[in-house]
Amino acid sequence: MNDEMPWRRGRGARRNVPNRFEPMYVDLDPGELDEDERRSVDTTFFTDPSTSILSKNDSPDVPFEFSLNPYKGCEHGCPYCYARPSHEYWGLSAGIDFESKIFVKTQAPTLLAETLQKPSWTPQPVALSGNTDPYQPVERELEITRRCLEVFLRHRNPVSIVTKSALIRRDVDLLAEMAEYDLVTVNISLTSVDDSLAGTLEPRAARPSLRLKTIRTLSEAGIPVRILLAPLIPGLNDEEIPEILSSAAENGARAASYILLRLPGPVEDIFKDWLDEHAPDRKNRILGRLRELRDGKLNDSTFGRRFRGQGEWASVLNQLFHSARRSAGLDVRTDALKTNEFRRLPGGQMSLFDT
Repeated sequence: MNDEMPWRRGRGARRNVPNRFEPMYVDLDPGELDEDERRSVDTTFFTDPSTSILSKNDSPDVPFEFSLNPYKGCEHGCPYCYARPSHEYWGLSAGIDFESKIFVKTQAPTLLAETLQKPSWTPQPVALSGNTDPYQPVERELEITRRCLEVFLRHRNPVSIVTKSALIRRDVDLLAEMAEYDLVTVNISLTSVDDSLAGTLEPRAARPSLRLKTIRTLSEAGIPVRILLAPLIPGLNDEEIPEILSSAAENGARAASYILLRLPGPVEDIFKDWLDEHAPDRKNRILGRLRELRDGKLNDSTFGRRFRGQGEWASVLNQLFHSARRSAGLDVRTDALKTNEFRRLPGGQMSLFDT
């Protein structure tokens, strides 16, 4: 990488890191680009040709069997995102490509309706996300996530949503109706209460102040909201744990959990680039703490350890989080989503047009 490459405007990655599956890699010298090319990158959208919509999970430490991701890639551009390596399977980079080349599953609502209508479908909670945010900026125009929620509601199949976007407030009407049947839980990802830090760490996502307002809006509508402090970055946002949880509780959140920072494959270099640019004075401390938590490595994909780490620092962080969670009143067990209201609709695909 040419160290003179400027930071891309509105992006979480500085560059396109090499794709581990591709034999060749081209790194343009910044001198070959004009000023606009050096500073900004437009987002391009592609139609995803998938003929099925639910992904099956077989990871023993993930609490769901099926997930739905309306988009591949994510314009929010978080440099820590563990989903970035998935773009490499499309011949693209986990860097700038991941946040600027977005695949859109335009047929998601239709495919979902077909799946839920099948006799083979067993009613169960579906994770709406799991990889990329279902409420990234283009959703405002395309409304794919909203139309999927309409399908879930018609069939009364439960769904758990994870997002860091305030756009979810648009769908309060659907979510409130789903909540009446205990069909939905919303998990708001909140990594900081510092708008300035979040502006560089999650460049195209809603700022924390707006996420807190979103929690209040949803909560006041009777929609159960949890806080997902993810990722927890030791040496960067661990000092904010008490304030994050208390602020969330004050705005109506009911519960909270956390996930330790993961740096699979190329995400390690992308995150290191971010540290060099935005937190150089904390870089050694952050990476050192991660190595203490990961048995000398920066990443550990072992089931049962990847979300929490191990060793003394893992215990310290865990105790700090649970103590702050108790103080904020967020250590309650939330009710399980219900499946007893599930229904297959008469008329097959015509049910898509029912009210």
